[in-house]
Amino acid sequence: MSKLIDNSITIYEALTNIQNGKYVMPTFQRQYVWSMEQIEKLWDSILLDYPIATFLFWHVDDENVTWDTYFCNFLSTVTFDSRKQADSVNYELSNIDVKCTDTAILDGQQRLTSLFLSLFGDGYIRQKHARKKTTGGIVIKLLIELNKNKITIDEEEYNSKKFDIKFSEKVSKLSPTQFEIKRILDPKFQDVLTREDAIEDAISNVPVDSKDYARGILNKLYNKIFVEKLIRYTEIQDMKQDDALEMFVRFNSGGKALRKSEITMSILEAYWPSAKTEFGKILVDSYDGFGSDFIIRSALMLYGDVVKSNINKQIAEELKNNWSDFKKALKNLEGILKDMNIEIKRFASSWNVLLPIIYCIYYNPEYNNNLDGIRAYLIRAILFTYFQSGTTGKLQQMKSNINSNDGEITVDMLNQMNELKVTDGKIEDIVNAEKGSRVAGEALYYLSISWLNKNFRYEQDHLHPYDRFDGNKPIPVSMEDWRKWRSNRNRLPNLHLLVGRSNASKSDMRLVDYYNDMKDTEKVEFYEQAFIPKYISLEFEKFDEFYEKRKAILTDKLRELLG
Repeated sequence: MSKLIDNSITIYEALTNIQNGKYVMPTFQRQYVWSMEQIEKLWDSILLDYPIATFLFWHVDDENVTWDTYFCNFLSTVTFDSRKQADSVNYELSNIDVKCTDTAILDGQQRLTSLFLSLFGDGYIRQKHARKKTTGGIVIKLLIELNKNKITIDEEEYNSKKFDIKFSEKVSKLSPTQFEIKRILDPKFQDVLTREDAIEDAISNVPVDSKDYARGILNKLYNKIFVEKLIRYTEIQDMKQDDALEMFVRFNSGGKALRKSEITMSILEAYWPSAKTEFGKILVDSYDGFGSDFIIRSALMLYGDVVKSNINKQIAEELKNNWSDFKKALKNLEGILKDMNIEIKRFASSWNVLLPIIYCIYYNPEYNNNLDGIRAYLIRAILFTYFQSGTTGKLQQMKSNINSNDGEITVDMLNQMNELKVTDGKIEDIVNAEKGSRVAGEALYYLSISWLNKNFRYEQDHLHPYDRFDGNKPIPVSMEDWRKWRSNRNRLPNLHLLVGRSNASKSDMRLVDYYNDMKDTEKVEFYEQAFIPKYISLEFEKFDEFYEKRKAILTDKLRELLG
């Protein structure tokens, strides 16, 4: 059970802890993104006595981090672009010795980094035409104006600074009344015996009518950094890394909220800086729209624990070192589906079902010997909505079963799994699926896959028009049967796939009229493609017989399709 401890320390204590390596950041922290203006406003807020929001610290020790866990060190230099925005750079990674490093920052990294850079670090502005992310540039200093007569405050502007605190690149032409904030760290300002003289020396060029103001500013700056315990934090003890990641996602409060997948990607990039670039080369053409989550989850399936969403050093290095084999597996997956007349783009937003197939392809060089099992798995998992809930647990189940089955996906293996074995009840559920449902759409797609043209857009449509059931019942039909007809009109035995334009032209035509308008060759195709029962009337008055006969045909076709 995790313990929460509330405490507070001074800014100087916190920054000294960073400098001495006591504080680090977990690898799932995002890059430093603050602008020069944000840093200026942070110091302005401190001098205005505004509280700094509570930080979230994670106590790390041998019990909750493993030896190969990497952490990030704080930046000691920062380069801003011409828009005064920090260049994104990868943090330096290192293992830690918990004897001297015992705290990782979960929330407050941007603020702590800004304070550290202001007092202990160095800042630069990248020259306009310099290559991005090159280190160095024009030196900048964070200054505060001590002459109150030079300060202009726009009272009308919301959230404007009240003190004249700003970065300047004109370091050789500083005004004698400007004070570099990091100078407050000089020993003469810290020593009570020399502080007063140091302040008087710093304000010697300030006009007489501003000396009290300047003196007050420097005394306040000293107190805010060295005396007042402004760094209020909650330290979480006895918490594992997985829980720390979960808490970071929940408590992240700076700027745009991060999704867990974005944080996981940041961890991966920490170990493999070119990961995003390599991902981009895959996520085009056939895999366009899949997203980096697909690759990350695939890597967890192949190299780690798919139940956990954390990328660690081992998984990242496995993916990096086996990248060619990984890409080959995806290429082979595309080939398998193509041979089955299935477009891989169909899975852009529902790719979890593909991961067991990728696992089988990757680890079993003879996967081609059991394509029937792969096809049966794919269609069963889709039509039985296997991944509708408990996704990661079911992926782990498939992984375990494949490993126990000599690396193969077979029909026999599927038949041993309650959720994937074929039963009359499951087939009945598919047959009863209604228009617009995912199951009905998928069932029609896979039943029709042999004749579908990928260049056309198909729509679900009723064979006997839906609106006809809102009219008067046929005279010979009882009210009980009529209610049954109405409840069945929207189910699979009365549904078919039509090309969009054909669907529009059919509209509310009677099925018999729609059929009679066809050419002879079209009639033959229609009977074959729509599984129309032979020797059964297409008149609406015979709907019940039509429905039951077509239901029987679809039941047989589905049983065959499901392997």
